Amino acid sequence: MLPDTCRVIKFGPKKSSENASILKNAAELMRSVLRTLTLGTAVIAGVLLASAWAQADDAAFEHLLTQMDVAAKSFRTAQTNVSWDQYDKVINETETQTGKFYFRREGGEVQMAADFDAPDKKYVIYGGGKVQVYQPKIDQVNEYDAGKNRGDVESFLVLGFGGAGHDLQKTYEVKFLGPETVNGVAAQKLELTPKSAHLRNNLSRILLWIDASRGVAVQQQFFEPTGNFRLAKYSNIQINQKIPDNAFKLKTTSKTKVIAPQS
Repeated sequence: MLPDTCRVIKFGPKKSSENASILKNAAELMRSVLRTLTLGTAVIAGVLLASAWAQADDAAFEHLLTQMDVAAKSFRTAQTNVSWDQYDKVINETETQTGKFYFRREGGEVQMAADFDAPDKKYVIYGGGKVQVYQPKIDQVNEYDAGKNRGDVESFLVLGFGGAGHDLQKTYEVKFLGPETVNGVAAQKLELTPKSAHLRNNLSRILLWIDASRGVAVQQQFFEPTGNFRLAKYSNIQINQKIPDNAFKLKTTSKTKVIAPQS
């Protein structure tokens, strides 16, 4: 019996070592499986979250366009303070003008007036397909006929002020960029890219910040292909309030010179 006993004692540790190795491999396999499952779960969760966010964005985008549609149906007038930054890439300088904008829709016609008080007094009137720019400092009015571009001019003027939301998609590729606070106002940001090459020659893209609760713009940015841009910031916006008729008339003198540059 001694030899048999010795064999048990001799081979016992080897079997124990094999068992430990098997247990170690099994544990490592289990950890690998768990890691794979965890990674797979994370991927699935990520896909589901991305899908949920996309659906939420789509719903918010549609709601915004609908709010703009509703606002457009009842729109008659708007008046607002404006700070207008004009950036010139060539000289890398920005000129800021401040004043008031007026918008009015009467009988299907769009009218706009701008009354700038700084840095120099300047008046801009649009109506009947004609733009008039009056500079009191030199007592001169420049007149421009929109002509065949009248539709483009008027659709541009009503961006965020009386323009319907879904109508934007007729002229622009519209991208929803989500919420952003502008001057204390909770806004929704849109990026507009003109569909026609003709419009893209003048404006490469437009950014609109829309106050969804009222369906009007609180900020606009217009980018030109040259790298120049204009940034308009609006405050104290009043919708459908009475605007005096003289807001849409130039305050010229008896000696004012009127010229009509060729477009």
